[in-house]
Parts: sequence; structure tokens; C-alpha cells
Amino acid sequence: MFLKNLFKKEADRKCTKCGAEIPYKKLSENAFICPKCGAYMRMKASERLALIADAKTFSEQNADLKCKNPIDFPGYDEKIEKAKADSGLEDAVVCGTCEIGGEKCAIFVMDSSFMMGSMGTTVGEKITSLFEYALDNSLPVVGFTTSGGARMQEGILSLMQMAKVSGAVKRHSDGKNLYIAVLTDPTTGGVTASFAMLGDIIIAEPKALIGFAGKRVIEQTTGEKLPEGFQTAEFMLSHGFVDIIAERKNLKEKLATLLKIHKGGKR
Repeated sequence: MFLKNLFKKEADRKCTKCGAEIPYKKLSENAFICPKCGAYMRMKASERLALIADAKTFSEQNADLKCKNPIDFPGYDEKIEKAKADSGLEDAVVCGTCEIGGEKCAIFVMDSSFMMGSMGTTVGEKITSLFEYALDNSLPVVGFTTSGGARMQEGILSLMQMAKVSGAVKRHSDGKNLYIAVLTDPTTGGVTASFAMLGDIIIAEPKALIGFAGKRVIEQTTGEKLPEGFQTAEFMLSHGFVDIIAERKNLKEKLATLLKIHKGGKR
């Protein structure tokens, strides 16, 4: 299903910042950056993989794992079916292996078109399994995050994925393997509070929203006025939470360089 979507005809899109209607072909050729105002538009997993992975090297893993309703939350089954129809995915993450600039790695890409990239049990299981596979095969992991956080319709089971994935990341790290986290807009909630911020190297796209709770909730809880732009990638970089801000058009080359350096090669 996912690989078929790589070749699916897509409709033109409207920029969420300036409102310009952009032909899909032109947008894809510009790395999904608005040619009118320069805004970074959100990308589907298939689009991200087409941009980052070397041609014909991506192989999907655990494609048969499907989103379920583990606590019989009312109306959730209907939401799942709608999300599947809208996104063409079985859940909010695609996992597999690929090559980036000739360097083999495990890769996961979260997709905001499936229930805002929220993390439920299936998302947690797929990412955990990927890290375990990468550990067994001594592969680095590159992960693209975009999420509204843990999925409320799966209750405490969704929150448990934070610890589950984090444990897999730790075991992968203990095996002396590299994990590069790439934070895209938005990366929030339980995903930020767990594996998104556990990368050995943390990269963010320009102006990406990165945070845990929303500004209003934090201000109401702390009684403090927060600085302007405190949840942007640039603010996170200046305060040491992010290592690199990478332009989307240069991101593949930067990832390839980091993977090669980690392996002991030169670039």
C-alpha cells in the first residue's frame, strides 16, 4: 500500500502561510518549500523518503502492523478508517531501511496526515521494532518526527510507548550505534518528551515548532510570561536542545556526511 502511494497522483496544494496555490510538480521539485514565500510545507512520509532516500533503496518493514482500538474508545474505529483513507497509510509512521548518499541506515518517518502524527501502540511498536532491528544489524537510525503527541484514544497504552521506544533507543545506543533525530514541524507532546529528543545528533528544520505543552497551558501553569518564539527550532538551538538547523534542500547531503563520519569514513 505504502509503496503504491509513492507514485500516486497528487493534487495541487495551498501554502498555509501565504495562501498561494502551488502546482504539485513545482512544489515537489522545490522540496515542498513554497516558491512564493519560502515557507516549509508539511510532507507526507512518501514525499520525505523520495527526497531523502537514494532511489530504489527503501524497503519497508512491519507494513502489516495496523492501527487498532485497544481500549474500545467510542468512535475511534471510524476515525482510524478516515485517517487511512485520507493518508493512504495504516498508521502515522513508516519504517524501513534505505541508503542515504550510499550509506545504509534504518529509517522511520512520521506522517502528520494520519491523525496529526499522533503516537499510539502501533506507532510505538513499529519504531521499537526498527531500533531492535538496527541493533541486531549494527545499523544507524535516522528518524523524522512530526507529531501532536500521544494518541488520547488509546489512553495509558499510548503513554507507555514513550518508555517503550526510549528503552529501545537506549539499547541501540549501548550497542554503539548512531541515532540521528530530525525534528520537523510540529514535534510536540509525548514524542518530544521521549525519542524525539534522544538522538545522538538532533537536527531541526528551520522554524519548526518543537515543544511539549502549548504556550497557553505553560503560562497558566507557571504564571510566567514566555518569550516570543520560545518553541521554535531557532530558540531550541540557542538553548542547546538542538544541535543543527538544516535547510531542507541540504538535509540529505548533511545526513550522508554524518553517517559516513560515524562509520569512520571521510567526506
